Amino acid sequence: MRHIERINLDQDPEAAHYLKTEIVQVEFAQSPGELISLEGPNKYQVGDAIITGSTGDRWSVDRHRFDAKYQAVAPSVDGQDGCYTAKPVPVLAKQIHEAFTAARSAGRDVLRGEAGDWLMQYGPGDFGVCGRRRFERVYKRVDQSAVSST
Repeated sequence: MRHIERINLDQDPEAAHYLKTEIVQVEFAQSPGELISLEGPNKYQVGDAIITGSTGDRWSVDRHRFDAKYQAVAPSVDGQDGCYTAKPVPVLAKQIHEAFTAARSAGRDVLRGEAGDWLMQYGPGDFGVCGRRRFERVYKRVDQSAVSST
């Protein structure tokens, strides 16, 4: 299995920008814990977002990152449990054609992907893995000119 280190999709010609296009259900953690996503363990702290996607997948996002990336969908209110959607900020993604592992973020969980899954870069040092079927359902490619003007 390939372990991917020193990731920088900004410099990878096979990576492209994508927008997430789904509404998710969010609960904010009342106590620390861990859930097991399809890609591996997701530890969370009080206040972190526990997300259930439209495909039934579950994962956690630390609160600071969640607030920067998601917005409430009415009648939900920002900061409270309810429906959210990703803010329209493109992320870099690259399909990996062999089984792999990658660190979710510095000092955090190591996630795994199957052949055909996608390596995601949300920002410097902030990574994720998205299964091929889920990626095809909830992400849309955006052209480079749209990214440059944001």
